[in-house]
Amino acid sequence: MTHAVFSPAADHIPASPTRPGRVVPEPVDAERVADLVVQLLSALGEDPGREGLVDTPARVASWWRTFLSPDPSAATTCFTETQLSGQLVVVGGMSVWSLCEHHLLPMNLDVAAGYVADGNVVGLSKFGRIAQRHAGRLQVQERFTRQVADEICGVIGGQDVAVAVRGTHLCMSMRGVRMEAARTTTLQATGRLQTDPALSRQFLTLATAQWRVA
Repeated sequence: MTHAVFSPAADHIPASPTRPGRVVPEPVDAERVADLVVQLLSALGEDPGREGLVDTPARVASWWRTFLSPDPSAATTCFTETQLSGQLVVVGGMSVWSLCEHHLLPMNLDVAAGYVADGNVVGLSKFGRIAQRHAGRLQVQERFTRQVADEICGVIGGQDVAVAVRGTHLCMSMRGVRMEAARTTTLQATGRLQTDPALSRQFLTLATAQWRVA
């Protein structure tokens, strides 16, 4: 079972990681989180003081603090390549974990990002950092896809960007309909990658090639 969501250019919101109005998460209060985990375990009928659970609240709090605190200072590097113009660059094979904000259950997101180079190329590892930064929060896949595309647009200083994401959602696999094979695909395309059919097909062919063999 596959569910696809495609976002047209009209839904694009020009942005950068530091644009005004961007919500910056508050620091995680690990001590308070640990206290709440103790309460949760008690409400579930468990004994938080028993041997197997005595350190669980602290471990859970530490994980939340780490997961919700991605490094915001990682700079995205561009390299000047004056003879490059019109070349499609696609980076795939990126896999990140995020949390569904509706059920607080994990979702695994396979990400492919592409842009049209125009005198500059982006450091390849930076695509993974961008994806990790937007995944490290309570999310929905549709918003994540748009946010990654927005940031790449800001990095390249242009609109010729596309991001495709295929998600596996535990909120659908282990609860509700419990369909383990269900996948959700989202696409955010802007500029020529939204308006040029040939370029769009090239991106989708390259972006989804890995998914067909997974």
